[in-house]
Amino acid sequence: MPVIASFTLEEFLMEIAARNPGQPEFLQAVHEAAKPIHELVATEPKYREYEIMRRLAEPDRIVSFRVCWEDDTGRVRVNRGWRVQMNNAIGPYKGGIRFHRNVNESVLKFLAFEQTLKNSLTGLPMGGGKGGADFDPHGRSEREVMRFCQAFMTELYPHIGEDTDVPAGDIGVGEREIGFMFGQWKRITRRHTGVLTGKGLEYGGSRIRAEATGYGCVFFMQHMLAHHGRELAGRTCAVSGAGNVAQYCVEKLIQLGARVVTMSDSDGFIHVPAGITPEQLAWIKMLKNERRGRIAECAAQFSGVVYAAGRRAWDVPCELAFPCATQNELGAGDAARLAANGCLAVAEGANMPCAPEAVAAFRAGGVLFGPGKAANAGGVAVSGLEMSQNSAHLSWSGEELQELLVGIMHGIHARCVEYGAGKEGPVDYVRGANLAGFVKVAEAMLAYGVV
Repeated sequence: MPVIASFTLEEFLMEIAARNPGQPEFLQAVHEAAKPIHELVATEPKYREYEIMRRLAEPDRIVSFRVCWEDDTGRVRVNRGWRVQMNNAIGPYKGGIRFHRNVNESVLKFLAFEQTLKNSLTGLPMGGGKGGADFDPHGRSEREVMRFCQAFMTELYPHIGEDTDVPAGDIGVGEREIGFMFGQWKRITRRHTGVLTGKGLEYGGSRIRAEATGYGCVFFMQHMLAHHGRELAGRTCAVSGAGNVAQYCVEKLIQLGARVVTMSDSDGFIHVPAGITPEQLAWIKMLKNERRGRIAECAAQFSGVVYAAGRRAWDVPCELAFPCATQNELGAGDAARLAANGCLAVAEGANMPCAPEAVAAFRAGGVLFGPGKAANAGGVAVSGLEMSQNSAHLSWSGEELQELLVGIMHGIHARCVEYGAGKEGPVDYVRGANLAGFVKVAEAMLAYGVV
């Protein structure tokens, strides 16, 4: 008979903390998933026998490298880059590359762990990974960004491939940066393959990739509300952030008849009581994507727009909340104010934007809560569809892709309901998302044996 080690949740969490000191973001992600997964593992000897939970929380490998490049003055700069290849049980590693001064190993491990379960939820054959560098492209010239991206890819290229690891964009990495990195990949390998997603349409990219995360988040909210007998049209919505995810979240909410009253950046937020108009949103896109300006400028540009410096959007009464900025942007106090102001549901557009205390407050207060691994999976879903298009050497229309995205988000919601529905009361989407994502990966790992 095989030996099945003793296994309690407390022992597991203590072990993970001891093995990963000084990595709070990674530990937070594991803690969130551990409780519902452990409840399942406790009833399934096969998962304990093959130590699936411990194996899932340990990356397959972490590649760390130096990135040397020259700025416009000729000064040599040194940054650090990483690629965390978390788990490829169900497909090639898949996950974005993030360029930001706060990038470190803990952040990337948290993102890669979340990505593993998120990718599993989509139903597409993609494993989980994440990468990046402590380089901030803001304030850098285009040529400096190009030189950095080329130096980064020179170090990364031996570790990725269309059937091995397929990175995409993330914070600080848009179509421009993907283009520079893909160009360097082609220069080195002399191959034109789907090794990166988020590419320009001219060289193998997919339509609606930019829109997918924000659109998908709204579609998931639609499914949550419909499942509990509610509608999205006419609801007052608070959105945080003003980047890609927030922009297209707001766009889709407006298209579906909701009233969006806030957007934000790291300096503060705008409040538009009458609701952000399509014209105002178009100007915000120009401001952020082309001018790289601050959201405060909206107050001077448009009447009826109030700017609140140094504050978050969660003070504004709303029925639906979409945190789309960054991790841990919404705390326990914010959650309490949202609930007190009548918030019905929250869908995470960013990765882990709600602190654990906020998530607990939402769940305890009966506020429907869609965790990021489910609600923001639209981006990686369309990245997966870009991989399919590249493999088949074809390109689908925006209408076809949006229809596929709607179907994928519907499937994610259905899986969350299957694993998260209780005997009475609302669906526990945190439990459902973690269990549904875990089971598919776990079964694949069991099929391979001890590897």
